[in-house]
Amino acid sequence: MRVVERISEIGTRGQNSVGFVPTMGALHEGHATLLRRSRAENDISVLSIFVNPTQFGPNEDYSRYPRTLESDLAIAESCGVDIVFLPSVEEMYPNHLVKVQVFGVTERWEGAKRPGHFDGVSTVVAKLFGMVLPTRAYFGQKDLQQCQVVQTMVTGLNLPIGVVVCDTVREVDGLAMSSRNRYLSPSERNLAPLLYQKLSESRMSIVQGSSVAETLSSAVSALSANGFGVDYFEYVDLPTMAPIAAHQQDSALICAAKLGTTRLIDNVVFLS
Repeated sequence: MRVVERISEIGTRGQNSVGFVPTMGALHEGHATLLRRSRAENDISVLSIFVNPTQFGPNEDYSRYPRTLESDLAIAESCGVDIVFLPSVEEMYPNHLVKVQVFGVTERWEGAKRPGHFDGVSTVVAKLFGMVLPTRAYFGQKDLQQCQVVQTMVTGLNLPIGVVVCDTVREVDGLAMSSRNRYLSPSERNLAPLLYQKLSESRMSIVQGSSVAETLSSAVSALSANGFGVDYFEYVDLPTMAPIAAHQQDSALICAAKLGTTRLIDNVVFLS
């Protein structure tokens, strides 16, 4: 496994197929699942670790974001990664004259709650794609809106990259794995699986014909009563992320809520 810090050292040009997993580090089993799939489906597998400052708002946790490089590299090696790319801020942003914006799919939910967040995501991912030149890039479904943003960007810019969205990896009790889960207190950690429980129950209710509006209201009330500060709990179309009022194929329930100081996001997808 090679660890490189500059674009000139990556050396993926000319490879038959390149799998790529872009991350901000603090790797866990969810990331490892992406890395193993990248390794299995490509000739060469690349991981990037870069805590991207442009996707954090002024009141967000850029400085607090966990940096766990030693354990990250151990996970990467165990998953068969060929190259770990560790760019600096200066390498990624030699100037701030270029920004990639995706419209429509970014306007609601995370885009509304975190202004500028998806501009930072789409810009850094476009830059990383240009540096690594991947055949396929792997993302986790937990960040469902981000996945739709990246896919929209790839399609809109005619990039010859396959975006592979992998199922959310969960703890035994259903909590979606996330680097931020480590900030939960023991009591908050015990409550956190309720988020996925309410998503799952709401999906069943909607499939069985219950009112979407009443189902969403009931879920929000239950979460709020248990100490969650709910930012949104919504039923949306895929891939547009627009809200919908009745059950349809290609849709999802999405939510974001704070538990203590930790903001959790999750979703469940309706496949039929």
